[in-house]
Amino acid sequence: KPKMLTRKIKLWDINAHITCRLCSGYLIDATTVTECLHTFCRSCLVKYLEENNTCPTCRIVIHQSHPLQYIGHDRTMQDIVYKLVPGLQEAEMRKQREFYHKLGLEVPGDIKGETGSAKQHLDTHRNGETKADDSTNKEAAEEKQEDDNDYHRSDEQTRSDPRRPQVSICLECNSSKLRGLKRKWIRCSAQATVLHLKKFIAKKLNLSSFNELDILCNEEILGKDHTLKFVVVTRWRFKKAPLLLHYRPKMDLL
Repeated sequence: KPKMLTRKIKLWDINAHITCRLCSGYLIDATTVTECLHTFCRSCLVKYLEENNTCPTCRIVIHQSHPLQYIGHDRTMQDIVYKLVPGLQEAEMRKQREFYHKLGLEVPGDIKGETGSAKQHLDTHRNGETKADDSTNKEAAEEKQEDDNDYHRSDEQTRSDPRRPQVSICLECNSSKLRGLKRKWIRCSAQATVLHLKKFIAKKLNLSSFNELDILCNEEILGKDHTLKFVVVTRWRFKKAPLLLHYRPKMDLL
């Protein structure tokens, strides 16, 4: 059989494709502009779009008044960056953990989980070793059993993935044209998006389309691709639960 040819590529050669144009660092929480597919760090892009409505790379107009509605988390790109750059994920999780400790806040469950997962990965694969950690597996099994006994644990972690916390939400109607929900307090995964909430409300109110709704936080219209985790971090960081969101009939902006 002919030998398969392989060619090593230096990280330097692909840096331009995995770095943020705004901060010149490796992509963290990679976020892509849906209009042109250029990718940046989420924090860099959100800060940039507070005063601009164009893509930092190609200058295309994202949206005249609400550019934040047309950006989305690029999980695939972020996974690629973490796999290509040694130690980047572990270093980023450590920085986030130190940030929360400095503010005297509890470290979110997803950051704890990702940090532990990264550390375990490095330990078990160092020097080519792939030996499983029996104690870690035992703890994981115990946590899974506890999850099965309680859908809503005190640490607000979901059963499907203990690294993903849940978010408590209060959905209020601020328009006389729509009725309020009978049960306005809900709890769902932090990875759920505003679009999921729109579909939920539309179904409860028997609306013909979820596109007829706007969802707002602090009187600001939220983009349909925003995750609830992103909304909490950027618009409800130092406020107590539940996350208060308002819904109303969609308003066409000129």
